[in-house]
Amino acid sequence: MLLKAESVTKSFGPVKVLTKADLQINRGDSVGLIGVNGAGKSTFMKIFLNEVKCDTGELTRNTNKIGYLPQFAESSSAYTVRDVLGRPYGHVENVKRRMLEIDDLMASGANIDWNSVTEEYASLESELARSGAEDEGLLSASLEKVGLPASLMERTMDTLSGGERTKVMLARTLVQAEGCDVLFLDEPTSHLDIETVEWLEDHLLDSKQTLVVISHDRYFLDRIATKMTEISFGKTREYKGNYSAFVMKKMIELERMEAEFKKYSANKRRQEEIAETMHRDQWFFTTHKTRRKMIERLEEKEAPEESKEITVKIQAAQKSGKNVIISKGLKVSLNGNVIITDTDLDVMKGDKIGMFGANGSGKTTLIRALLGKIPSEGELWVAPGAKIGYFSQHHDRLDLNLTAEEQILTVIGKDKRAEARGMLARMLLTGDQVERPMGTLSGGERARVALALLLLSETNLLVLDEPTNYLDIPSRHAVEEALNDYDGTIIVVTHDRYLLDSVCTKMCEVKNKRVNVFSGTYSQMRGTPDTKEIVMDADEYRVVLPFTNWALNRKFVKGDRVLISPAEAKSYEWALEQGKLKRTGGRQRKKVNVDEEE
Repeated sequence: MLLKAESVTKSFGPVKVLTKADLQINRGDSVGLIGVNGAGKSTFMKIFLNEVKCDTGELTRNTNKIGYLPQFAESSSAYTVRDVLGRPYGHVENVKRRMLEIDDLMASGANIDWNSVTEEYASLESELARSGAEDEGLLSASLEKVGLPASLMERTMDTLSGGERTKVMLARTLVQAEGCDVLFLDEPTSHLDIETVEWLEDHLLDSKQTLVVISHDRYFLDRIATKMTEISFGKTREYKGNYSAFVMKKMIELERMEAEFKKYSANKRRQEEIAETMHRDQWFFTTHKTRRKMIERLEEKEAPEESKEITVKIQAAQKSGKNVIISKGLKVSLNGNVIITDTDLDVMKGDKIGMFGANGSGKTTLIRALLGKIPSEGELWVAPGAKIGYFSQHHDRLDLNLTAEEQILTVIGKDKRAEARGMLARMLLTGDQVERPMGTLSGGERARVALALLLLSETNLLVLDEPTNYLDIPSRHAVEEALNDYDGTIIVVTHDRYLLDSVCTKMCEVKNKRVNVFSGTYSQMRGTPDTKEIVMDADEYRVVLPFTNWALNRKFVKGDRVLISPAEAKSYEWALEQGKLKRTGGRQRKKVNVDEEE
């Protein structure tokens, strides 16, 4: 065991962030720390790092070799490459802290081994003196590992190309992981393209590093995490397995809690009615008091906590014609540089196209050209009946000087405040979030205002540029469900591989100034020759009679919940025919491996 937190609480003024948070980190663990925005994930992580003090609870630390990677810095003239790389977390601080401990020990006059203590102090002084040179060597070596020269160290991030900025971010991970027993990562995939994220995944898996990761990237958590810890309403709950396993277990657990609470509530209500009848009809006896004591001794069951969810329903306008966008030999240039060339696209009615590629490859430029916002060469035809809804990753439609309410009123009319408030409430924006200038809102809150604006437009073609950026996992699920239900055509630019799998049926990879089209999901595109991993809707069943699924070599007992996707139906066919499974009506998306031939 490296680190352990037990019954940790933390409040900021009247706001209770953590009320009972537990987490044990063992060597070799890879923990995914998840929860909605504001749940207390970063606070909990900083308590482990000793940057924030908990109010109550117990912390056990068996190592000081801790690495920490905060969210990657934005490209800015305010940051040099050296600033972004930082230095190994706590490297110098740990040396200085031990030197202060020795100073206090010597000043106390305690009975100590003076030879041993002075030798250690001299060793620490030497280590501190050479730490600057060692750190410089580590920074240079990390840059070289990702293919960048050390001469970039003093350049500001805004002077680097998109590819160079990505490599600096990777070098940052290498620096923070150096010589640590456990590495804390806060949103490590933010601002990284898919290719870079997959490099990071492979690197972390090969390093066998003990990890604690805060992330909303579900695909990343599926590959990296072996244990999920959810923070909800200030409490933690642990689940073995990756994110997909967490989804299934959480759903089953909530249904079990709901069933137990209903049974407990019904039993308690019945016993109270019996006690009341006894008291009324036999008031001269004390049997009703005995009955009430029995009620008090009933094991109380908690109702599952209800989480608020974003409600997203995108209305489609009248359908367009069969062809929506056609381009042949499309070429896009900016400032004399060719960004996209020789691109043929045929976007059909009902297509759900996912577009991805490295940072700086030209995805947003291509989208803007298709929308006619920037000039292009070659043939480009957009259906006259196309009613386009555009979501910009920079939220261009928002006036940051307005409040969220005022922004909505500019579209629906200034006299419709109640309607505007209702629309924003569906996006979980209430109170001061509605009344503050949008320049003071978080990225996730602004994204929800931008989505609300999109809901107000009747469209038959949605063009979305990074729609899930800044959103937490439940919000991402809500957006995905809305896009799956949308009865129009979709082109979505994203690095979110989970969204590409769960919504899109055609891939466009922008690479080397060209667009490569693939019919299928992202996982199918990246799959192995024999199997492919895809996301499918799965029906939920309850086991009513025990049985063994020999195809999966797994035993099922009465009461088990089973998610069965269409790809898995054949292996459960016998159990279904024999009445061993009963459909509950529930549905959930899950990842499944499917034979390529199928």
